[in-house]
Amino acid sequence: MSDPRHRLGHEAELLVARALTAAGWRVLANRWRASTGEIDLVCLDPGGVLVAVEVRARRSARSGSAGESVRHEHLRRVRAALGEYAAGASLGHRGLRVDLVALDRVHGRWRAVRFPAVDAW
Repeated sequence: MSDPRHRLGHEAELLVARALTAAGWRVLANRWRASTGEIDLVCLDPGGVLVAVEVRARRSARSGSAGESVRHEHLRRVRAALGEYAAGASLGHRGLRVDLVALDRVHGRWRAVRFPAVDAW
């Protein structure tokens, strides 16, 4: 993993997975690939909803915030991949959702904000 962006993404996904697990979520898969796209984290939230978590991180605001980097087309692919995951899983989940967790570096520390249901259906 020599590309700094890949290292940043992997570190951000680990941070988010730990935080969600501490909040009672189950992380079922990370960097799960489907024919339609990749899901950073596949989770089951405390309410039983199957959630694709898109993780975005930015070391600086030079190119905008982490949350601003997400495009509708990418979320469409994540949503399709979550449908594929759900079709192959027998979890008894209570619905599907795509959440975004944006991590931005603020005064040398990570600030994470979770945006639930960024592509609700």
